[in-house]
Amino acid sequence: MTIAETTVFEAFESNVRGYCRSWPTVFDTARGAWLTDETGKDYLDFFAGAGALNYGHNNPVLKQALLDYLTGDGITHGLDMSTVAKRRLLETVRDVVLTPRGLDYKVQFPGPTGANAVEAALKLARKVTGRTAVLNFTNAFHGMTLGALSVTGNAAKRAGAGVPLVHATPMPYDGYLGGPEVSAADDLSWMRRALDDSSSGLDRPAAVIVETVQGEGGVNVARPEWLRELSTLCADRGILLIVDDVQMGCGRTGPFFSFEVAGITPDIVTLSKSIGGYGLPMALVLMRRELDLWAPGEHNGTFRGNNAAFVTAEVALRHYWSDGRLEAATLAKGDRIARHLADFTATLPGITTRGRGLVQGLVFDDASQAAKVCRTAFELGLLVETSGTRDEVVKLMPPLTVTDEEITHGLAILTQAVEVVRDTH
Repeated sequence: MTIAETTVFEAFESNVRGYCRSWPTVFDTARGAWLTDETGKDYLDFFAGAGALNYGHNNPVLKQALLDYLTGDGITHGLDMSTVAKRRLLETVRDVVLTPRGLDYKVQFPGPTGANAVEAALKLARKVTGRTAVLNFTNAFHGMTLGALSVTGNAAKRAGAGVPLVHATPMPYDGYLGGPEVSAADDLSWMRRALDDSSSGLDRPAAVIVETVQGEGGVNVARPEWLRELSTLCADRGILLIVDDVQMGCGRTGPFFSFEVAGITPDIVTLSKSIGGYGLPMALVLMRRELDLWAPGEHNGTFRGNNAAFVTAEVALRHYWSDGRLEAATLAKGDRIARHLADFTATLPGITTRGRGLVQGLVFDDASQAAKVCRTAFELGLLVETSGTRDEVVKLMPPLTVTDEEITHGLAILTQAVEVVRDTH
């Protein structure tokens, strides 16, 4: 590779680039759970496009469907026009995802990003209720646009807005006030009291927005009983409950929706990332039927009709979610990774573990070690990233289609990376 080819990124690409700094190579091809750089070195991918590649890179089933569609001159850009691809996707969402779960949601196609889905959800909640305030949670992450940033906890990301972020109030997430020894009811006691006290200074909110597992926030897992308490709290007070399932939906935690484990029915759900199946941009907002008060065009976007993504999304849903095999496999693989991490760290002070399904985390008391582990793992051929308030968590998110052999290989590299960092610390 020539100097000109290696320097073009630094010379012309904005300083805002991030992941390429952690993984300083030039990737060329990818398949399944593997990426290959232009020198021919292979990397096992336990990052999965930040959750956008739950079915792996260039999944052959999805790729063939996409190629057939493109070869047949299928519509790629359709705004919100009715197309065959959109009809097939809506029918599949209804038949494979919603009806079997007893969910009567309308489907909105916002712009094709998670942040846009969140923006649409917030706007809709305010329109429906006539109220402006939204409650969010400590350590939350919902996107980088202004509305999404207003309900995001990370100070560094919020600072990038450049303007005051208003009409949102953070509340303690599950465990923030004391861990699992605090009951779910007690954990929400401050929120409940503030909402019910007319002198608390807290305006009645339009909605509460929550992640059932906070991925960017550090793999913080909400207990099912806490989610049930939260759902009841909202319902009793006429507050809409928005579940942001952008990263944890589409099977990441096992079930298709991450909130299924709690047996709740959110008023609004946001999906993106792996809903497109192939890594193509796409997002959905699901809402209770009576909440669909949008006027035509009231929330729109030029690329809300990514028909190529509709094709791969429809095939992914039919192929992977028409039965319970993927859910069962994901839970089994997640349990295996969790057991390995727990056993491995049992004798290592300063490291703990947490997670659900195929999102698992190693939590380091010394946050600097997490970054070093990720860097060492990269050198050994494994892609993992940090998350959390201090980047203290090594987050593992392999494709749901990862094989048992690939899990063994990845865990071996991760174990080696931790040992190398511990030995040199």
